[in-house]
Amino acid sequence: MARSALVLGGGMVGVSTAWHLQQRGYDVVLVERGEPGRETSYGNAGLIQREAVEPYAFPHDFQKLVQVAFKQGNDVNYRLSDLAAIAPRLVEYWWNSGPKRYETITRGFEALIRHCLTEHDRMIDAAGAGDLVRHGGWTQIFRTEKGFADGAARARHLAREFGVEGRILDSATLARAEPALYRKMTGGVYWPSPYSVKDPGALVQRYADLFVAGGGKIVHGDARTLAHLASGWTVRTADGSVSAEQAVIALGPWSSDLTRSMGYKFPLFVKRGYHRHFKWNGHLNAPMIDTDAGVALLPMAQGLRVTTGAEFALRDAPPSWKQIIRSEKLAREMLDIGEAVETTPWIGSRPCVADMLPIIGEAPAHTGLWFHFGHAHQGFTLGPATGRLCAEMMKGETPYIDPLPYRPTRFRFGRRAFPF
Repeated sequence: MARSALVLGGGMVGVSTAWHLQQRGYDVVLVERGEPGRETSYGNAGLIQREAVEPYAFPHDFQKLVQVAFKQGNDVNYRLSDLAAIAPRLVEYWWNSGPKRYETITRGFEALIRHCLTEHDRMIDAAGAGDLVRHGGWTQIFRTEKGFADGAARARHLAREFGVEGRILDSATLARAEPALYRKMTGGVYWPSPYSVKDPGALVQRYADLFVAGGGKIVHGDARTLAHLASGWTVRTADGSVSAEQAVIALGPWSSDLTRSMGYKFPLFVKRGYHRHFKWNGHLNAPMIDTDAGVALLPMAQGLRVTTGAEFALRDAPPSWKQIIRSEKLAREMLDIGEAVETTPWIGSRPCVADMLPIIGEAPAHTGLWFHFGHAHQGFTLGPATGRLCAEMMKGETPYIDPLPYRPTRFRFGRRAFPF
């Protein structure tokens, strides 16, 4: 008999997990409250980032900390009223970003990133989604001499330590590469290996269609109704209760709602982000991210997508439009971006773990329940790679990546042992 599984969550991570389980002979039901790929997976930068071998660390540089504290930049914002609630997670995040701990964490993160293109390629080819994907990399651009010097040093470091190619562009070379860019920048780094996707939500939907074409089922339901049975797991859906031997929690920033109710106190938090599309008629040879300004310029099917950096806030707190308003202003300094497409900008949340690594593995206190969340900025990039890892562990196969760094049991009683 085929094994059976419920996958809770229809973003890139959940859909990829469902497909990989299906490939291993599982009878899979994907449970999603809306349509696949319409939440966090829709609103990202649409980049499959092979170069992103180092997770985003909490700054330890005093000057940067002062800049963040006084909200002097656009790359990081925070809601003062939420700080008391999220401060313990941020302290842990800061502590794990210390040099020695960060080096160990990076090894675990890079082990996943190195497979992102090959695992996406499998699903892109199977889903016939090549029309959504551009194999042309992206360009990191800089406004300040210090930013360019730091960016060039990082490119040399990644090439030396991880074999990641990054081409350093001086100001004149960048201007020739992107003639539509009418603000003079100090330089840039072109990362040739990543893919860009013109409609991230549509790619997730194509993967979901591939899953359905293979016999999978997608139902609308409330993941919070998940319950343990003697024979497995059940959840209530619009089609009635659905049961399976195993269940996977892949709910992204909503995972904490369910895991907390089951007694797991993982150090989870979110980084919120915003975007807006503009009726831009120009041309970029590659998507661009202005690192100094904390704004991305991304050609999409809906128009030019302008995104923000990170906002530290509670997931369901009211939106603060400060960053997206400033991002639009900064974007207009570089391109003639035209009028906004949407009346209201999009807002979403990235699911983060304080040690910057996703949580992937079987729940310590619940047989047949699996965790698969916490990808932070790289859920869209890593979904197929970690989906394969999760499916292999569930099937009892030898994992193609060492799963030890991502195990849920790295947290003591649901939390990592903490020195303070």
